[in-house]
Amino acid sequence: MHGNSAQRDQDAFEGELGAAIKQAGEGFSVTGRPLVDGGVVRGRRRTVLRRSAAVTGSVAALAVIGLGGSYVTGVGAQSKEDVGSAQEATGPVSPEQQVIRTLTALLPEAKLSEQPSPGTGSKAARKSAHASSASVVYDDGHGKAALSVSLSRQNPDQKLGEGELSCPDKNLSAFEHCSATTLKDGSRLVLFKGWEYPDRREETRLWSADLLTPEGYRVSLSEWNAPTEKGTPVSRPAPPLSTARMKALAQAEEWRPIVEALPEPAEPVREAPVPQGRSGDAILDELTGLLPDGLTVKASGKQETEYAYVVVDDGQGKSFVQINVQPGMSDVAADLFGSDAKVLADGTKVATEQGPGEKGGAGVKMRQVDTIRPDGLRVAISAFNAANQNEAATREEPALTLAELEKIATSTVWQS
Repeated sequence: MHGNSAQRDQDAFEGELGAAIKQAGEGFSVTGRPLVDGGVVRGRRRTVLRRSAAVTGSVAALAVIGLGGSYVTGVGAQSKEDVGSAQEATGPVSPEQQVIRTLTALLPEAKLSEQPSPGTGSKAARKSAHASSASVVYDDGHGKAALSVSLSRQNPDQKLGEGELSCPDKNLSAFEHCSATTLKDGSRLVLFKGWEYPDRREETRLWSADLLTPEGYRVSLSEWNAPTEKGTPVSRPAPPLSTARMKALAQAEEWRPIVEALPEPAEPVREAPVPQGRSGDAILDELTGLLPDGLTVKASGKQETEYAYVVVDDGQGKSFVQINVQPGMSDVAADLFGSDAKVLADGTKVATEQGPGEKGGAGVKMRQVDTIRPDGLRVAISAFNAANQNEAATREEPALTLAELEKIATSTVWQS
């Protein structure tokens, strides 16, 4: 679309969308995606300090939580009118069809077609009675782009998990831009611009908007600069819809009737408390106190329990250091520590490793020490020659030696 035609399409979109967005709370949410990503999470038993890597593979996660499956069967490359009439001709309009029809009406003049199988939908489909989702390919003539929308309803009293409706920690997950705001009506909105893979191993961009209103109405949108979320080459420099348009689309009042028609969610289930390890705050305090002399802490972070990190500098450049402190790991000790593990006088097993970093940063090196005590307390710590695992190396070697890392991991402070 070029010249006057493109301008007409633009004007039509702005007018149509403007009328469509008078109401609806705002609240883009990274729900479900803990913003913290360094460390091994409870239930993750086999890897050392891998949580950062997990987050890397899906910060989209962070911005894409709640997006559902590809429910666009029967929607080929059609015009808005064709889509609407075809749906009505089939009889009752399902929630998924309503999502598609509304999405088609709110978008600029572009073709919407079914997303190819390698895309988001089939893998992450949430066929919950309390959600309605669709994944399509948006084509405005400048390159096909995957686009997903999910509408859901949750109990207003339901507590959000750690990091939900928040921006990720930039030391753990690379992204271009993120804003998380609470609107005047109490809605929460998160706008995110990043990559499908935060380590940039592929140039597939992921932009998203997530809105959660005080009533528990949620609108989650995501778009990519490729026909599918993963597995296909990029087709355009960036996703088609700007942050402002994504925000406006999430706020469109046309979504409200669809969400209101979803079954009312049940009361939140009160689960029995699960024993938890040491708090992230306590771990961060202990780690900071155990650092060798000559290191200045430039940044730090933690998750609710079991994990913390610091970015230190000894004058030679920044170095990322992360630690996990996990009780009750005796059941996996044999998997984590082989016969070649060093055994200390108190029975603590120690395994060391050094080599290339796990992520895609150029020249990144890692040093790692993993320990487990006879009572099952596992302390694993690693250091990198970069400020984070997603960027290129900033110095020749990590700021801490293997001996210094082992001294921290085997300190008696973790047993208190």
